[in-house]
Amino acid sequence: MPSLTNLIILLPLLFLATLSPTPSLCYISPAATRVQQGSTGTSDYRTYIVLVDPPPSSAGEVGHRRWYETFLPSSHIGESGEPRLLHTYTEVFSGFTARLTDAELDEMAKKPGFVRAFPDRMLQLMTTHTPEFLGLRSGTGFWSDTRYGKGVIVGLLDSGIYAAHPSFDDHGIPPPPTKWKGSCREVRCNNKLIGAKSFIAGDDRPFDFAGHGTHTSSTAAGNFVTNASYHGVGMGTASGIAPGAHIAMYKVCTGIGCEESAIVAGLDAAIKDGVDVLSLSLGGPTSVSFDKDPIAIGAFSAISKGIIVVCAAGNHGPTPRSVINDAPWLLTVAAGSVDRRFDAGVHLGNGLRLNGEALTQVKMPTSKSYPLLYSEENRFCGNEDHVPITGKIVVCQAMTPMPQYSTIRSIMDAGAAGVVLFNDEADGYSILLQDYYSRVSKPDRGVVLFTGSKPYLPGRAQAGHSGSRAQHPRRMAARNKICIEAFQYHIRYIHGNTTCQRCRGAHQKLASRLVTGCHQVGHPDNVGHLQQHRWPDIE
Repeated sequence: MPSLTNLIILLPLLFLATLSPTPSLCYISPAATRVQQGSTGTSDYRTYIVLVDPPPSSAGEVGHRRWYETFLPSSHIGESGEPRLLHTYTEVFSGFTARLTDAELDEMAKKPGFVRAFPDRMLQLMTTHTPEFLGLRSGTGFWSDTRYGKGVIVGLLDSGIYAAHPSFDDHGIPPPPTKWKGSCREVRCNNKLIGAKSFIAGDDRPFDFAGHGTHTSSTAAGNFVTNASYHGVGMGTASGIAPGAHIAMYKVCTGIGCEESAIVAGLDAAIKDGVDVLSLSLGGPTSVSFDKDPIAIGAFSAISKGIIVVCAAGNHGPTPRSVINDAPWLLTVAAGSVDRRFDAGVHLGNGLRLNGEALTQVKMPTSKSYPLLYSEENRFCGNEDHVPITGKIVVCQAMTPMPQYSTIRSIMDAGAAGVVLFNDEADGYSILLQDYYSRVSKPDRGVVLFTGSKPYLPGRAQAGHSGSRAQHPRRMAARNKICIEAFQYHIRYIHGNTTCQRCRGAHQKLASRLVTGCHQVGHPDNVGHLQQHRWPDIE
């Protein structure tokens, strides 16, 4: 989710979490509901995340593992020869991930100490100008007051990282705090990238083959990189929102998706290592009641240990109930627009011009026009084999908010002069070429004009996943006063003047106490009904 991460880490770095006393979640639900739906009644093996009571005595990780093994069938190896026990957890909650049949799970649920089991789900992964747009200036203001995030450790659960990227150079970055216990596997780290691990079964390399983790890491805490651009477009100094912070990557995703059990394992490791902020730009297609969400439960443990957990609000919407990762203790962040765009207007043969955007600014001769090709029957451009497209501008409807680049490439390889994508308003695009075709006569020729990076001008059409109206943070703050006192659960504000005892004391006094001990959380009968749903009480 490229636009999501522009803002995802700014807010958490305004805060430090200090919690006391340690809150806890308690489940009160009938025994019959302790096994999450997903059981098929067959002898096939499935992967489950299992929550159990802590071991009778604290004997370290070895003791935890032995305790967990008491819940498993007598044979710890499945019929296929694979181990039953896949992950063990000690920090996020007491539990493990195991491969079990339905019958074995039913027997496990009868054992004293068993709490709950969840089927392992597969989740999905959700410029140089952004810091300036957000009001961040080198040597002054918030950046200067917070030392550019120096000393803060940002952990990311993502698709891995490309360690050689210049954003992860450690020039000007001090060594990590002494509390740091993490390490790097298979990659050479430095004072910027201080941790890199993989939790993908059969692959210990934290390399990023998808590009998503490298993107989110550099957006969150990438170092200053001068003369950065995309083929000369948007030239400037690129940096993350916290360029002085340290980065730790926990690879929990592949190109296919992110196994929930691996995410929980990454959470567990990040808590042990000592991160200050956790970023999870991933999630499922729909919201899950937090009492049935192992990630939300694990994130609660992170919050209770002073770690801010930031999650993506999702790639769907804007329909009701389309926000994901909505447990009340998570900082759920949505995408935002910026006040810059990359113009690429389509000048039609009848004199009208439609304004869009394109990151690739290719020079096309303005004195020449090209035939436009649009087919209602093939509006998604899935099959152009039977239509001659050489020298034409092909107009396609994007199937998803994120275009299929393989489709674009195949069209260009077939000889097209260019490709124009359009989408609908629900996906945030303000260019509706399809509507234009229905009301303008014979716009059968045109030329694509690339005019480079420009500041956003209100009232002009803009195409982009983040919508057509950029709102500057200062203007938004002037109109909408946001009160967050009631949600400052054990969070203390980082004030620029560390001697301002009165300021710190006032914020600590405002911090609300999260009372969660032995409160009912999301009884199955109440799931989905907010008016009946009992959240952890805030008083």
